[in-house]
Amino acid sequence: MKTLNLDEAAQFLKLHPEEVRRRAKAGIIPSAKLGKRWVFIEDDLAAHIRSLYASPRQALQVGHGEKQLCHSVNVVRRGGLVSPHQAASELDALLQLKIKPRHRNSTTS
Repeated sequence: MKTLNLDEAAQFLKLHPEEVRRRAKAGIIPSAKLGKRWVFIEDDLAAHIRSLYASPRQALQVGHGEKQLCHSVNVVRRGGLVSPHQAASELDALLQLKIKPRHRNSTTS
């Protein structure tokens, strides 16, 4: 298992060292900060690059099989289309202030 410093990791990833530091700090790139220095494991960086590859299902597929609209088995369908006018009126109704009628003085002179 080979470890890399920030500059070596930047060279491995073909990125600027400051960009690698920013992504490491954000947790995007697998790394650890030991004291004042960032440490990267070469195998983890290679796995990170592999995770960015497009999966075969994302690639354009041309075939003779049955056309499927969705490949997910956990699809949940949420409602239908809402017109902009309907959405605006619902939003106005939600934002409208609730004004209570004022009580009038019932005494007469």
